Amino acid sequence: MNKGNLNKKEDFFIQDISGEKRRTGIRKRHKKKNRGQGGSVWLSAILCIVALGALTGCLYLSVENHNLESEVSEAMAYIDEVNSVTTYTEEEMQTMIEDAALKASSEREKELLDEIKARMESGDGTSAMLRYFYPEEIVVASDNRYYFFPILDTIKHHSYNEEQFVMNEEGILEYLENGEAVSHKGIDVSKYQSSINWEKVAGDGVEYAFIRLGIRGSTEGKLILDDTFEDNVKDALANKIDVGVYFFTQALNEEEAVEEAKFVLENIEEYDITYPIVLDVEDIEVKNPRTKDMTKQDWTDVCIAFCETIKEAGYMPMIYGNLKTFMLMVDMEQLEEYEKWFAYYTTPLYFPYEFSMWQYTSTGSVAGIKGDVDLNISMKDWKNE
Repeated sequence: MNKGNLNKKEDFFIQDISGEKRRTGIRKRHKKKNRGQGGSVWLSAILCIVALGALTGCLYLSVENHNLESEVSEAMAYIDEVNSVTTYTEEEMQTMIEDAALKASSEREKELLDEIKARMESGDGTSAMLRYFYPEEIVVASDNRYYFFPILDTIKHHSYNEEQFVMNEEGILEYLENGEAVSHKGIDVSKYQSSINWEKVAGDGVEYAFIRLGIRGSTEGKLILDDTFEDNVKDALANKIDVGVYFFTQALNEEEAVEEAKFVLENIEEYDITYPIVLDVEDIEVKNPRTKDMTKQDWTDVCIAFCETIKEAGYMPMIYGNLKTFMLMVDMEQLEEYEKWFAYYTTPLYFPYEFSMWQYTSTGSVAGIKGDVDLNISMKDWKNE
């Protein structure tokens, strides 16, 4: 989020699924533009090289035989090796691709190489390319590895038509039905947006704001209230903007998760919070974070304990995360009953499962806020739910 994002310049870095670093909540926002897509120009270049040997063999064989794990792992290892040894000019890479095409032993290999070449030339990165070749799986890049998850029917899928998500002339994402927007425009903010003119924010069509209430420190585990939380909540509400809050967790267990939830509840008592209370669940990259040994079940238990505590208090709980969060860190099947807020900064949407909010950019612009701000599209008007 902005944050947490969710937040822009925090004291620690968060690493998203594409391997990019962003600051958040103690950090700023999670990644920047091509985060969710996992590819950069240099990586595409390396991929070209791989087309000569490792990718020609590994990608081809994996696409044909669906033995992806071992083959692509070899290809990615080769990418790392090549990247650590040397670099190549565009002309050299083009020559290598052409050589690989000439050596292709079958028509199918030639077709595959042509497709790889076309996608590299169009700027597709490794993640984008693998997602194209594996439409029945969710591809997640993390820590220099690629993970492949079969899309499960045991988890409820969203029913959105991807073609109905449309960016309007102002750069605001909308969901259209019969030509009319049925979605809702929102932002999420923290101390990293500094002083906000909420009257101007309201005048720019922002219907709701998720305001960072606080964080738990990543090393000592102290609960910290965001410096601007009270001012932001009061001023947003005064300008008739609906408010939700989020908390960046570093809880180690259910007890600490309940502690975080109670901390949130204590600090919102006097405010009219009509939008969800969100647990921000993301991986961070700092030396020896307190959560470094947590398992997928540990993270899942934390989410459940927080959400249940919030629900018992009469509020709507929600979980915020990116692809890495929902595929690597938690068990989606155990969390199906809770609302999801998905962070992904590329279109088209790349997530098959149900969610009610999408954070689609960390570099948005809104009147009344200096610099970048996270923009969100909500499929629900929570105050009327």
